[in-house]
Amino acid sequence: MTPTLDVVIPTLNAGATLAATLASLQADLSIAIAICDGGSKDDTAAIARQAGATVVTAPAGRGSQLAAGALAGDASWILFLHGDTALAPGWTNAVKAFTSRHVNIGKAGYFRLRFDSADPRARRVERLAEWRSRRLGLPYGDQGLLIARALYEYLGGFKPLPLMEDVDLVRRIGRKNLVPLDADSVTSAARYERDGWTMRPLRNLSCLTLYFAGVPPAAIAHLYGK
Repeated sequence: MTPTLDVVIPTLNAGATLAATLASLQADLSIAIAICDGGSKDDTAAIARQAGATVVTAPAGRGSQLAAGALAGDASWILFLHGDTALAPGWTNAVKAFTSRHVNIGKAGYFRLRFDSADPRARRVERLAEWRSRRLGLPYGDQGLLIARALYEYLGGFKPLPLMEDVDLVRRIGRKNLVPLDADSVTSAARYERDGWTMRPLRNLSCLTLYFAGVPPAAIAHLYGK
């Protein structure tokens, strides 16, 4: 059966979270999953293959990995997703509703951000993410990105950036062409719990500010040790 949806997931030592991500992708539609791995030293590849996913190796860096993963499939729609993000029940209905409308061939969809944490500060970050996505047209990669392959290729796809690859692509898509999907992407809160619910968003904001100021993503990545 020809897949109707290619799911592309970049990974680097994602063994702790990948199984949950893949389990959430059980769907009543035809999908093919490509794990684009940047050189994991853990059991990431084994977990992916056990789940029936194709493993593609690529130079480390989300931009390069996502681009390689997109090339591995040929479905008319692509869903880009992070390896520490699980889609909540109901995501397939949201995908079907979006892809069934011909006008959306020129648009892209993203999910509501949720964290797997009961910390009240997580709710604040979620609200900020919703505001950023709707008002500024800047959904991040942990919200997923559903896009027609034709539009993705027309825009030139992901650039080989070490970070800000998601911001770069959604800016080319354009705020008016970004559509919120009626489903949640539940992302690991581990980085926020490690760095702090205030400091992590401030760090992300600093990276975004430097990027908009014209600082090369490689320099930003070096500055923040990312």
